[in-house]
Amino acid sequence: MMNTLFSRIYCLDSGMHTGEENMEVDRRLMASFLDGRFQTQFGPDSCLWRFYAWRPYAVTLGYNQDVSGIDREKCRLAGIDVVRRPTGGRAVFHAEEFTYSFFTESSEQNSELYRMVHEVIKLALESLGIHAEFCRSTLARPQGGGAPVAVSCFTASARYELQVEGRKLVGSAQRRTRNILLQHGSLPLSSRHKELCAYVSLADGEAFEEIRNAMERKTTSLEEIVGFIPEYSRLVELMRSALGKLHGVDVVELQPDELSELI
Repeated sequence: MMNTLFSRIYCLDSGMHTGEENMEVDRRLMASFLDGRFQTQFGPDSCLWRFYAWRPYAVTLGYNQDVSGIDREKCRLAGIDVVRRPTGGRAVFHAEEFTYSFFTESSEQNSELYRMVHEVIKLALESLGIHAEFCRSTLARPQGGGAPVAVSCFTASARYELQVEGRKLVGSAQRRTRNILLQHGSLPLSSRHKELCAYVSLADGEAFEEIRNAMERKTTSLEEIVGFIPEYSRLVELMRSALGKLHGVDVVELQPDELSELI
């Protein structure tokens, strides 16, 4: 069914950047939506999808997440960035991954936009022969603030996130300020996202095993499903195609210099 939420859809392929660079671009883009500069330049009823990756690898923390749950010194020694996202949720290890950000000004409920974003990804994945399903459960409260498994985004699933054979494939988080919504999401290309357990501050080996087992049991990646790692550029192409099909409007590809005054 055609989605008519937006009259104009823009895409930006940012490529690889450091953790802080990636998050700073998203903060500035959200600010440009909040003060209306994006809408003035590109039109009302528009949305922006940004695609990117990470060099070096990074751990991102949710906006309100306690940083003590991550061993920052161990990350530093391994050359891994540790940064805070402007969105909520739990920690994610961004290694071999395809990442998106989605921005819009909308009065639609967060849950409706969450579903719509994942419908786009679901359609894109079908071109790879992957038949993902929406998660039906909602996030439960972690059992105790210090529970090791509660540190990881991928060990919990929210309604409308995507899973394959009961294992989570896409993790996303939102932040809304007034009518402006920013949504982040991670699509693991390989199983390396599961290495987050190596960078969690742990009291003992039992806690390490708890996280590792939960990641193995509850999460998956594109490589584990289709047997190879799709090219980043191919995923960008599939996402653009899915956006055009779902919304029934032209998808305009932006170049970084077209956003120079915004970011």
